[in-house]
Amino acid sequence: MSKRPLDKTDIAILAALYKDARMNNKDIAELVGLAPSTCLERIKKLQSELVIKGAQLNVDFQALGGNIQVMISIRLADHSRTTINTFQKQLALLPEVISLYHMGGENDFLLHASLGDTEHLRDFVFNAITARKEVNHVETALIYDQINGTVLPKV
Repeated sequence: MSKRPLDKTDIAILAALYKDARMNNKDIAELVGLAPSTCLERIKKLQSELVIKGAQLNVDFQALGGNIQVMISIRLADHSRTTINTFQKQLALLPEVISLYHMGGENDFLLHASLGDTEHLRDFVFNAITARKEVNHVETALIYDQINGTVLPKV
């Protein structure tokens, strides 16, 4: 499905929301030079076209007891569509998982997780990942810090 080309106003609206998804419609309209009603219609159109897929809450996982964040690289032995889809769906449901990326290259998945401590990390890796018959390699890297960009990427 091909999407319509976005104009400068659409991109300005997206850039404002990318920087702060809580920005209200009146402020966005003023920033991009539109009437609030026109701005709201454009935002609704971007949502209906799935250019805007939703908004996310940026949570401090330490406040929830997540004292460790990790990136876990995972390689599977079986690359059938069924195995990939099942693996992805099951892992995405686990409460430790922040995000899961299906990747090309040496590793099949990159999993971002938040865990309480090293014992929780060890148990998670053993029980949720390496215990699965389709997994043949796992590498874990601790995250020291994370910074999310606030500028809409240019493609």
